[in-house]
Amino acid sequence: MFDLLIKGGTLPDGTTSDIGIKGDRISAVGRLDGPAVKVIDATGDLVSPPFVDPHFHMDAVLSYGLPRINASGTLLEGIGLWGELRETATVDEMVDRALRYCDWSVSMGLLAIRTHVDTTPDHLRGVEAMLEVKRRVAPYLDLQLVAFPQDGLYRTPTGRQNVVRALDMGVDVVGGIPHFERTMEEGADSLRDLARMAAERGLMWDVHCDETDDPMSRHVETMAREVTRHGLGGRAAGSHLTSMHSMDNYYVSKLLPLIAESGMTAISNPLINITLQGRHDSYPKRRGLTRVKEMQAMGITVGWGQDCVLDPWYSLGTADMLDVAFMGLHVAQMTHPAEMARCFTMVTECNAAIMGLQHYGLKVGDQASLVVLDASNPIEALRLRPDRLAVVSKGRVVAERHRNDCRLDLASRPQSVRRRL
Repeated sequence: MFDLLIKGGTLPDGTTSDIGIKGDRISAVGRLDGPAVKVIDATGDLVSPPFVDPHFHMDAVLSYGLPRINASGTLLEGIGLWGELRETATVDEMVDRALRYCDWSVSMGLLAIRTHVDTTPDHLRGVEAMLEVKRRVAPYLDLQLVAFPQDGLYRTPTGRQNVVRALDMGVDVVGGIPHFERTMEEGADSLRDLARMAAERGLMWDVHCDETDDPMSRHVETMAREVTRHGLGGRAAGSHLTSMHSMDNYYVSKLLPLIAESGMTAISNPLINITLQGRHDSYPKRRGLTRVKEMQAMGITVGWGQDCVLDPWYSLGTADMLDVAFMGLHVAQMTHPAEMARCFTMVTECNAAIMGLQHYGLKVGDQASLVVLDASNPIEALRLRPDRLAVVSKGRVVAERHRNDCRLDLASRPQSVRRRL
């Protein structure tokens, strides 16, 4: 007797299989005919592990227009607006906005998120709020918190102190933003300091690194060296890395092997990177996406992140990681079938690896979390960004949706249409 049986689904590798679930674990995969408390017919539909977002800012989510609209659309104006908002937002307000976003996430099959939490203000209300959100969503959504010194580790008098306070409060990951320090030298020093902090505490390390159009912003080189020095490997992630878009090709030919040697991962945020970068350009206008395909060719694990939804930096967003992958596919020109399929993997398996998620997948013994999509395969899912027909989190169906074919009234044509092939 299964608690839940998913029948006839197509897995991302193209095989057709049933998935039997007992409790919060996958107990069987294959041709299954046993009884079940609940059966979901997924015949012809894609059954995938849940979507994962390794880079987000949940303390600011759904705050678009507060205190004002970002008129210039720049990263720096967004940081300034957030600097005002974080001083007036209450814990309850941040908790409410974040929980509403988590509801959206669950409806879209997004069941694991790493969010950066601003530790700049001494009151640390954002940290308090996100720890409460993490507690509340734990039964159905895995939430990792990053201690993120938005205004710099050294640029503010209590920047370093507040990162340590946040980690002591229970925040999971060490953050950083070296390009926002006063000088290149202080940025490099901040990376050395933060790497030691992560190593000594046995924590993961995720740095906003070189989020700029300046090709001379090369902090990722120092980061890779510190990852190697401390043996952090895949526990470390460089986020954004947009300066690499503008770097000299010869220098990049030296840089990529250093990153690969370190074992660190990379996170690109295509929706936000191409919106915020290049704002100082006329034409040609740089789009700021880091060198995704080149890093992958070196064996570096690269993921796609959402980054922002309806906040001072980004005026759109739906909690749909397929939107993120769809944009990344276009901007990175990943249009070969193998590359498109890899874009789907980037918002599932690659992002799960970046976050260090345990028991993630569709094998026997894995956590029973999955998504049934109204699509036949991963590339079709990217094309359609389809409805999530069912979302299962830790063995429990947490979201369901009826198939929504469009009705037609056209002479000599079918009565309904689906955009699936």
